[in-house]
This record gives sequence, structure tokens and C-alpha cells, in this order.
Amino acid sequence: MSSLIRGVIHGRTIELAQDTGLPEGQVVAVSVQPISPRLPPGDGLRRSAGTWAEDARDLDEYLDWNRQQRKRSRTDSAS
Repeated sequence: MSSLIRGVIHGRTIELAQDTGLPEGQVVAVSVQPISPRLPPGDGLRRSAGTWAEDARDLDEYLDWNRQQRKRSRTDSAS
């Protein structure tokens, strides 16, 4: 018998989401694979923004500066 049952780790104990149907004390083999939690909409983007996530004004200034640098490098190479 083999089945996939989700659980939550609490220290050295795994709390299973459902009953296994196995008797108390049954020896089992366990393979542990982390499951990525579902994030609320937009949260992944906020997390990936790193330090910019809380400082939108500085990010806007940096992006404007970056655009100007790119424009400048195009006009310099076109000469």
C-alpha cells in the first residue's frame, strides 16, 4: 500500500491531514518533499522585488535614471 498524504512538520513530528488507516505503532517509510504554499495574488511579485518592495519612489527614480542612461548610450553610439 502506498499513498500520498499531506502533512505539517512540527519539530520531529509530522501531523497528517487525514487518517492513514494504519494501526498505531505501524512502522512506515517516509519521503519528505516540501510543498510551496500558495501566495495571495501579487505577493510573489512583492517578494521578488526585494528591498524595492517598500520603497516605490526610489525604484521609480532608479528606473527613470536607467532609461536615461540607455537613451544616452544609444545616441552616443549612433554618432
